[in-house]
Amino acid sequence: MYFLVDPRDTVNAGYKASFEREGISSFALMPEEFLGWLQAASRSDLEAIQGFLLGDFEERAKCASVIRKQSQAPIIALADLRSLEQTVELLEAGIDDVLPKPVHVREILARSEAIWRRVNGAVPQGEPEGESASEVRASDRLKVFHDGRDPEIDGVPLSLPRRERHILEYLVRNRGRRLTKTQVFNVVYGVYSNGVEESVIEGHVSKLRRKLTERLGHDPIEAKRYMGYTYVG
Repeated sequence: MYFLVDPRDTVNAGYKASFEREGISSFALMPEEFLGWLQAASRSDLEAIQGFLLGDFEERAKCASVIRKQSQAPIIALADLRSLEQTVELLEAGIDDVLPKPVHVREILARSEAIWRRVNGAVPQGEPEGESASEVRASDRLKVFHDGRDPEIDGVPLSLPRRERHILEYLVRNRGRRLTKTQVFNVVYGVYSNGVEESVIEGHVSKLRRKLTERLGHDPIEAKRYMGYTYVG
């Protein structure tokens, strides 16, 4: 889930629609509401956020500083106008990247993933010790991109519905870590989704596992009832 903060409803609505087209959930608040929400948010709410997108408003440097105390998710600022002084100020406040508008959501996703890799390391959690990143990548038949593109198996694209693709990206990013159904649901559908039951995740994962098994010859996702899912490769 991506969190949008901008004082303009049209900006929030536009980016929410763009994220939705990519199968990515998002939630938007006005700047004056955001700090209060952030300070009251639970740990599970914060863990579901994959990135913060801050529009152009006066208090966003302060917002970035508060976010960084609560979350390690990437923070990206949108700039209505190019300004060296403003960019430097925002980066010094803890913002990870500043992008001039207009910018496509896929670029935001790609930059967010690049920031995440720098912060958390190139080798995903749970991979064997002693292997270099290049060795791990060379031995992996499955490649995911985190930017809206379909994954590839043995260099051939695997067409997936948006929700299934996003679930796969989330599981691969957290390789070796068991993720509960609630965690997967919150990332894919958003913490504040209405009218959607958590059980929908079971159907998405079942279809995803079947497609991966058909192409790979084995099931790379370990599923345990009441415990969740683990990408084991």
